[in-house]
Amino acid sequence: MNARPWLKIVSVLIGLFLTVPTLVVIPMSFSASKTFRFPPEGWSLEWYERLFTAPEWSTSIVNSLQVGLLTTLLATTLGTAAALGLQRLGPRARGLATGLLLSPIIIPHILIALVIFSAFLRLGLSGTLSGIALAHTAMALPFVVIAVTARLQGMDPALQKAGGSLGANPFSVFRKITLPLALPGVLSGAVLAFISSFDEVVIALFLQSPSALTLPVQMFNSVTVQIDPTISAASSLMVVLVSVPILLAQVIGARRGKAGRQR
Repeated sequence: MNARPWLKIVSVLIGLFLTVPTLVVIPMSFSASKTFRFPPEGWSLEWYERLFTAPEWSTSIVNSLQVGLLTTLLATTLGTAAALGLQRLGPRARGLATGLLLSPIIIPHILIALVIFSAFLRLGLSGTLSGIALAHTAMALPFVVIAVTARLQGMDPALQKAGGSLGANPFSVFRKITLPLALPGVLSGAVLAFISSFDEVVIALFLQSPSALTLPVQMFNSVTVQIDPTISAASSLMVVLVSVPILLAQVIGARRGKAGRQR
């Protein structure tokens, strides 16, 4: 029996399950109603105006962008270096190091949040944006390691050896050979790092303070403390900020693949 039709059906059902709630939230963000109502009885940009003008919302957006960009920079740099280091280890040491680097994906976030909160209290990093960025870096690191490692495994090691045999120093080999070939994986890891940071709420809840409030935490407070329809506009904004980088990465990757096949 051919499993492909069933696979397509299951894929479509999963896609609908993931996207239908979005199709409900986005129209609600343009509603003129003072409460959550679908379908909207009237249309207005009031909640988007409040999202970008109310201090608690606009500040949380800026905080999330700052944390996300800093996390992306740190996680991409450290994750790329870690992936390159893993390639030089033996099989046993590589397996142990890989398990250690990927452990944040396996361990429940609530346990990681408790440990980080306890440690950051002693270090004075709790309640700061830099502390949240460092915590998010630890959570985003596995995504960069996976993306870059997958790219490096498909790369011919003879190219690096050829560069060294021609007199290039290790940094030149990395800059002119390794990095250009691994760049798609690095960019994919950077996109995943930004998304994981921008969307993370558990650790940010533990490390929050009045001056270090991210958008997911503000949205969580908006649901639990008060019923504020602004959350529908914030949700729509998060959908855009999370989806656009992924779509851009897919388009760039597809164009690169097409260009490579044409060569």
